[in-house]
Amino acid sequence: MPMPLLDVAHLSQRYRLPRQSLWRPAEEVRALDDVSLRIEAGRSLGVVGESGSGKSTLARLVMALERPTAGTVTLLGRDLHRLAPAELRRARRDIQMVFQDPYGSLDPRQTVGRIVAEPLSVMDEVGADERRARVAQSLEAVGLRAGDMAKYPHEFSGGQRQRIAIARALVTRPQLIVADEPVSALDVSVQAQVLNLMRDLQRDFGVTYLFISHDLAVVEYLCDEVVVMQHGRIVERGDTAAVFHAPQAAYTRTLLAAVPTL
Repeated sequence: MPMPLLDVAHLSQRYRLPRQSLWRPAEEVRALDDVSLRIEAGRSLGVVGESGSGKSTLARLVMALERPTAGTVTLLGRDLHRLAPAELRRARRDIQMVFQDPYGSLDPRQTVGRIVAEPLSVMDEVGADERRARVAQSLEAVGLRAGDMAKYPHEFSGGQRQRIAIARALVTRPQLIVADEPVSALDVSVQAQVLNLMRDLQRDFGVTYLFISHDLAVVEYLCDEVVVMQHGRIVERGDTAAVFHAPQAAYTRTLLAAVPTL
């Protein structure tokens, strides 16, 4: 079996709550409980579940934004949480993130060119001319123009801002993009445009996605495989069509039953 692009093994995360009493130890919340998953290069894995199921905690740990209580996150054979700070900084060229809010995730004081170029700070070998060329290529890849580099986020619609966020994620030419609810803040018609863009980018650039969402229809459209999470654990996994059309877990059936139908 070929080595997966991303291998998450036995990942757990506990958070200690504020003490309620001097006489009792502080309680803990188990946000993730022994989660394991793998993604092959060029594939899309969806992670679904209700709020509080552990989806966003998983995204933060995969991005090495916080350290897990237990378990490993291995990208291209490197355990991200065992890398020295300088090595982790270099590894970030291979993994980028698209956040939920296209308004809050872009600094309104920065031009689009500076926003999109920001991840290139981890690549010391990229000079000013190549930096500008990469930003232009990334903007054009998401359907914007190189001339938009001089503009500011407030000059764009919500869908265009999410395209800018995706351009920022693409600029280092990453192997993996972690997308945490990337279309949930957008109107339905704009959601379709962004999802089609993400599919086109996967086809054209071979990008691999870890796609976090509570919207089952979005995951069914974009993802090859899916894992279903409940209370920090994976309760079902498999091919997306198989899981959604013949779910084995009672919780998955409950999620699917809750989807509105016309």
